[in-house]
Amino acid sequence: MGRIGQALDGTARWLLKWRIIRGPARYLANSRYAYSIISRTDRVRTNRLRDRIKRSEMPQHVSIIMDGNRRFAWSQELGREVGHQHGKEKLKEVMDWILDLKIPYLTVYALSTENMTGREDDELDTLYDLYVTGFQEICSDPKIHSSGVKVQAVGRLELLPERVQNAIKVAEEKTGEYTNFLFTVCLAYGGREEIVDAVRELADDHAQGKISLDAIDTDAISNRLYTADLPDPDLVIRTSGEERISNFLLWQIAYSELHFTDVHWPSFSRNDLYEAIDSYQKRKRRYGL
Repeated sequence: MGRIGQALDGTARWLLKWRIIRGPARYLANSRYAYSIISRTDRVRTNRLRDRIKRSEMPQHVSIIMDGNRRFAWSQELGREVGHQHGKEKLKEVMDWILDLKIPYLTVYALSTENMTGREDDELDTLYDLYVTGFQEICSDPKIHSSGVKVQAVGRLELLPERVQNAIKVAEEKTGEYTNFLFTVCLAYGGREEIVDAVRELADDHAQGKISLDAIDTDAISNRLYTADLPDPDLVIRTSGEERISNFLLWQIAYSELHFTDVHWPSFSRNDLYEAIDSYQKRKRRYGL
């Protein structure tokens, strides 16, 4: 197939030297017919990939570092607030894809403690408004309720504006009885801070005689993390090309598979998600775990 492909490419380059061929070829390449063919091909490929990953062992907990809203906006010559809005809408899409795959746990990194001190006030206000809107939409989303999705936010939530805290509280109350899926949003979150808070709680419990030194082990720390009600992530996805963890779930991802993609978060596609899961499944098979 490699030699055949090279021969076809050579023939195509030779034909394009002729003006009588070059004009129609350019027209066809830019036509809606070519776009339709490409779109249909992409859909077929994505559906085949979906069917393949569904036949293999699925991750039970997927975590996503949603990176690239601002870079997406810059690449499209849009304002930052538009990039963040696109990012919010993308999260709704990804939630639908996760529900379709019946993956019971989804955790996303929405706002770090570093973001809260490193970004301008007007950008933070935009983000806070989007969080309020997002949690309000969750409360009225029929699919959230019909699918039995419990929603929670974790982090140093007391650092968030009152309007965001109130929106979180309402969403958690509206979905608190559901048990089919657990959707966790990390806000005002830092992995180191989470471990510090867990150690402080342990120290306080020890001082009060609730736990002995010999009883302090990894389980004792895990049970005091913000995510104590979650299994550790099987797969961590980071978008936008950065290949680092950025203080996300540092304790919990000790044995997680990591997947990095160059795609900015608002451009993250269904196929990108499937490819990440496919990569996870191939590694699991290769390691024999």
